Amino acid sequence: MRSHSGERPHQCEVCGKSFFAASALKVHKRLHSGDKPYKCEECGRHFRQWGDLKYHSTSIHSEQKQYQCEYCGKDFARKYSLIVHRRIHTGEKNYRCEYCNKTFRASSYLQNHRRIHTGEKPHQCAVCGKPFRVRSDMKRHMHTHSRGRTERPMNRVITGKKY
Repeated sequence: MRSHSGERPHQCEVCGKSFFAASALKVHKRLHSGDKPYKCEECGRHFRQWGDLKYHSTSIHSEQKQYQCEYCGKDFARKYSLIVHRRIHTGEKNYRCEYCNKTFRASSYLQNHRRIHTGEKPHQCAVCGKPFRVRSDMKRHMHTHSRGRTERPMNRVITGKKY
């Protein structure tokens, strides 16, 4: 009955986001902790949710790609992946940002964009704790630690002057 009343009794103590179900809060907390208990046996990538691992396995590692783009011939294992991909060709953008009205092909693109407005940075570097808005930015940052760097490289400005 809670879902009809709008009540969200399970609140994250880190960011304050609320959920209908305790299980949803448990999964959400993994954003802050970085815990990814589900591992892909094919490539070693880890996931926060079992469903994300399942989606990854069928869309990345599956040999059965029964959905084909009629515009470019690219094959997909999942129908939804084809639907989102097809929007590249059609220009269809069904997801609109309520802050700035920018439109996107996929809800996940909108979610990442929305964080510009909200300031949310759910992806945190496991080494130094620096937060990031987008997972790929955090992954790129992680490489700075794996190269043995301990400090940021100096920014250089090229002025064209000879010294």
